[in-house]
Amino acid sequence: MDPLFALFVVIVGIGGLFFLDRENSAGTSKALWLPVIWLWINGSRPISSWLDMSPKQYSQGELAATNLLDQSVAGGLMLFGIIVIVRRRRDVIVLLRASWPIVLYFSFCLVSLFWSDFPGWGFKRWLRAAGELVMIMIVITEAQPTAAVRRFLSRVGFVLLPTSVLLIKYYPKLGQGYDSQAGNQYNCGVTDNKNTLGAVAFLVALGTLWQILRLLLDRGQPNRTRRLLAQCTLLCFGIGILFMAHSATSGVCFALGAGLMLATTLPLIRRRPAAVHALVLCVFLGGGLVELLGGRSEAMKAIGRQPTLTGRTPIWNVLSTMAPNPIVGAGFETFWIGPRVAYLDSLFRGINEAHNGYLEVYLNLGWLGVGLIALIVGQGYRRAVDAFRHGRDPTFGPMLVAYIVTAVTYSITEAGFRMLSAPWLFLLMSVVAAGWVTGSATARCSRAENSPPQPSRWATAIPN
Repeated sequence: MDPLFALFVVIVGIGGLFFLDRENSAGTSKALWLPVIWLWINGSRPISSWLDMSPKQYSQGELAATNLLDQSVAGGLMLFGIIVIVRRRRDVIVLLRASWPIVLYFSFCLVSLFWSDFPGWGFKRWLRAAGELVMIMIVITEAQPTAAVRRFLSRVGFVLLPTSVLLIKYYPKLGQGYDSQAGNQYNCGVTDNKNTLGAVAFLVALGTLWQILRLLLDRGQPNRTRRLLAQCTLLCFGIGILFMAHSATSGVCFALGAGLMLATTLPLIRRRPAAVHALVLCVFLGGGLVELLGGRSEAMKAIGRQPTLTGRTPIWNVLSTMAPNPIVGAGFETFWIGPRVAYLDSLFRGINEAHNGYLEVYLNLGWLGVGLIALIVGQGYRRAVDAFRHGRDPTFGPMLVAYIVTAVTYSITEAGFRMLSAPWLFLLMSVVAAGWVTGSATARCSRAENSPPQPSRWATAIPN
């Protein structure tokens, strides 16, 4: 197929997916486009990179943080976002109180800049990290939060996934990259590397599976057939891209998340929180037993990985001894700056992250930071399980559990708790959403959920 014709087909196809998935009964405002655009950018490449029209390898978020165009776009989105949440401040305050571990973590990240060697750089990064929290608040403070989550996932997936396939198949100069160390090409789609592409694909695919289950279980939903067609098409794109990306971690996380979601949707398990805990515990105990019994090599080969996790274990051995302060770390997002980077580059060429979320947090924020991450995950998981009883949607709680458990799993071999990464944004969104369902936010927000749709409720917060 001619590349230009393929581009035309994809554009028409994306429009068709939006048309099929339209949900007139869902009351969401125009402000929801702010987090959608935010993830379109952070889930692919910075705008400056697109204008250069070539895939590049760079430290995550570094190019976006130093380019004036990218700074302006991010600043504009954050400014409009702040205007929106100021207008919704009552609901935002309730949500933040319900999600106090997240507030505590962000506060500690800001305080950590006092002992950082690069506080100016770290403060810029902290502002961008706070921008992600602003976008999450926009989604969850919509008049109908579950409908907002559905539309957020669909709008992100309808654009990023088909476009990735287009670039990989018909525009390889944009959709593929070259690994000079391994000596082979890889598929990156709209992103800058295969791991990011795999993460976006598995996260969107999990959300799509949730929507499909919801439509299958509730036969009374309007326009159910055409919406099922759109979501099934998107799920096929997600699974296909997981194979194209050859990202073993993302593939395992999708399989794990999908299995948990399907199992916990069953009434027998959903009505018994202890059964959910037992199921999750079995998953992690199974992984632990494989490691203890010396089965790592066979397990890694089975998923297409080397026994050293594609060279990660030597990196971990070196990095684990390099934290400037084991209690409080180097300061928020400032470990990978300065002489340390030059030294590590001489050992592991091109390294810009720890390829382990817990080690990444330890290097930047020490054991205190790791403890706060554990607090966020623990509270989010507990409330996600409670959502099985409190939520009217029998599939929403399982989806939140799947996102939180896969975030924990993904961060074993990737820096999943790092700002501007899709897994981190989805983890935060799941924790905040779980607080909305079960925490002190329920009383206030449930009234909006039960009220008639108000699509223009916050429309005046941003221009048309």
